[in-house]
Amino acid sequence: MPTTQLSVYFFLQVAAIIAICQLVGRLARWIGQPQVVGEMIAGVMLGPSLFGLFFPELQRALFPKETLSMLYVGGQLGVGLYMFLVGTEFRADHFKSRIRSAASVSAAGILVPFVLAFALAPWLHEIPGLFSARAKPLEAALFLGAAIAITAFPMLARIIHERGLAGTSLGTLALTAGAVDDAAAWCILAVVLASFGGAWGGAYAAIGGGVAYALFMVFVGSRLLKRLAAHVRPDAPLSSSLLAVVLVLFCLSAFAMDAIGIHAVFGGFLLGAALPRGALTEKLREQLQPFVVIFLLPLFFTYSGLNTRLAVLFEPGILLGAIAILAASFCGKGIACWAAARAAGESQRDALAIGSLMNARGLMELIIINIGLQAGVILPGLFSILVLMAIFTTLMATPLFNWVTRDRRPAAGVEAPA
Repeated sequence: MPTTQLSVYFFLQVAAIIAICQLVGRLARWIGQPQVVGEMIAGVMLGPSLFGLFFPELQRALFPKETLSMLYVGGQLGVGLYMFLVGTEFRADHFKSRIRSAASVSAAGILVPFVLAFALAPWLHEIPGLFSARAKPLEAALFLGAAIAITAFPMLARIIHERGLAGTSLGTLALTAGAVDDAAAWCILAVVLASFGGAWGGAYAAIGGGVAYALFMVFVGSRLLKRLAAHVRPDAPLSSSLLAVVLVLFCLSAFAMDAIGIHAVFGGFLLGAALPRGALTEKLREQLQPFVVIFLLPLFFTYSGLNTRLAVLFEPGILLGAIAILAASFCGKGIACWAAARAAGESQRDALAIGSLMNARGLMELIIINIGLQAGVILPGLFSILVLMAIFTTLMATPLFNWVTRDRRPAAGVEAPA
């Protein structure tokens, strides 16, 4: 396809993507779900599972294979910037304040998923269409464990803020456990990506480089970045030059993580977490978040949807694998975290609330499985199963949490991302 035609397709695709995502997202809000849940579903609808099932020729005409690389790049930019914005909202005080009391919940939310993943992986590894032939059983088990253990931390944080629970025992416990679980899952994913090529020398370099970069950002980068706050005017938007500096730093941080063999989202998150809190991060979210959430993230959802083929779930072997993975996902997070919270002395209501929040996967799941698909660790069959799992667990989270905490009045808040 000539280069001049790519822009023609791109603008038409983006128009259709934004319109459908907004429509389905608003329908989701109407039934009490976060808009982003509807956008996740809209991405699947635009793929071969629905649009391509009933109108295959029209779907292929709108999304020819030659144009998918544009959606991929746009989606990666969107998810990288989104994780950067998530990083700007990460609060270390939540992580520190109840680390001991949250240890049992976070440990259950990591250990149980990995135990279940190691139990299922030898069988799932033999089912065609789930794991790449190049994926070793250990890599398959580690990836599946990370996919089950991940939590929709941004959604968890926003629901707690929305309900006015940020400073409460329940809110602090859930935030701490969610942060620990996601950090562990991302570390395991980094190990899988680094080792997938079969050369542990590259794995050591990637892991060592990632740890070194994280330590640099925490202890050195955060101090250097404090100088940016001096250029922020409280009564005005960020200057174009300051915004440009931040975006350059974002691109370099994302490049650094990609270059060492991990992923750009790590770089975006670490930079956001290292920025000084206050007017700088507030204005960055104010200026960047609307464009990222409305324009760029739907490209990521749609690219994920174009790789989702729910029809493969009707194949007997894959269907059994899907049932086993969904059951392991619910038991490994929701039930395990509820039981751990109860064992730690939490009330039945608070334990159920923690279990419902920890069980949601949301956008974090889509990020992990897209990374796994692009790296060649998993195949479209497992990708489709995990997309379905992400949608189901996220759909359950908000109504279950609201029902459990129904006697606590919600505070005025904003739309909860996933």
